[in-house]
Amino acid sequence: MANSKMIPLLKESNNKEILNCISSQEEVNCLIEFEKEIASYVGVNGALAVNSGTAAIHLALMLLEVRAGDIIYCSTLTSIASANPITYQGAQPVFIDSEPETWNMSPRALEKALKDAAKNSKLPKAIIVVNLYGQCAKMDEILKLCHFYQVPIIEDSSHALGSMYKGKPSGTFGDFGVYSLGPRKIISNSSGGVLLSNDSKYIEYAKHLATQARESPPFYHHTRTGYSYIMSNILAGIGQQQLLVLDKNVILKQKVFNQYQEQLANVDGIDFVYEQEDTLSNRWLTVILIDEKLIGQNVYQIVLQLEKYGVETSFIHKPLHLQPVFEGCKYYTHDDRESVSTNLFQRGICLPSSVDLTIEDQIKVIDSLK
Repeated sequence: MANSKMIPLLKESNNKEILNCISSQEEVNCLIEFEKEIASYVGVNGALAVNSGTAAIHLALMLLEVRAGDIIYCSTLTSIASANPITYQGAQPVFIDSEPETWNMSPRALEKALKDAAKNSKLPKAIIVVNLYGQCAKMDEILKLCHFYQVPIIEDSSHALGSMYKGKPSGTFGDFGVYSLGPRKIISNSSGGVLLSNDSKYIEYAKHLATQARESPPFYHHTRTGYSYIMSNILAGIGQQQLLVLDKNVILKQKVFNQYQEQLANVDGIDFVYEQEDTLSNRWLTVILIDEKLIGQNVYQIVLQLEKYGVETSFIHKPLHLQPVFEGCKYYTHDDRESVSTNLFQRGICLPSSVDLTIEDQIKVIDSLK
């Protein structure tokens, strides 16, 4: 624990219980308890704690028997971690544009892609829907389409633990849900992820795959390739303690967003993504959109200028259909006239949004922007 970056994870934690996970694994199995607690928190039948959100997506694809030559649809405006597991399985990604209200997967673009696929008798093996920056996608419309075409959904809620859609937790709408507990997430154990499913058999088999696919004989016996994906007991112990502060962190993140919105919403050329009706965003990151014509500077110039003021910001995710590693992959746009995700990338800036951000620091960010 010499790394100072680990210290904030323990500020709200019961160190004695975490130490029990190391010294008395038989008495206190933090991994099993953490899986039960997070499953209960979001209201699903089963959860598997693994070492990253990426591993959870990979396991979900394996459970759906995704193989080389299969097609997987994926949100384009997201981290590359959402799509890399597709290539692990030798499958082919097809990227789906955002829509302008939530910035998440466009039901209109998805419908175009599914209609084309049905005509060619080549429906996707699964669809990875991402809830970006804590904002829920339009799940009712997406679920309706996926049910009609009988395509499974993997709901990547890596950013959205604690967010709600029509009274139900984000990550619980798909056949599988995924959370990330990596660095800077709304709760973090430094490196972790969770796979969710209401089918306990899926979770049981996912655990088998995540523990090197060891079979039941008393010696080491393997009939297929497995992975070292399971979360360690000590990280599960930290996860347990972090789960206790999740609700508080959501409130703190929302306060940060509300302060930015209150101070900047009336500035010509700055806009926000707003919560849709019957949804609750955990506001993991506050992101603003810049209108270059009104502001007189583009996002690159603003980010560099803020850096001179001592304010660290970042660009939003570069859409995956623009990434060289995915060159040549199909991409379906929301609008025939423009790519919504490309436009968002060119205009978006992520502002400091830590739960530890003081009001004085936030005012400095706001004044620097103005």
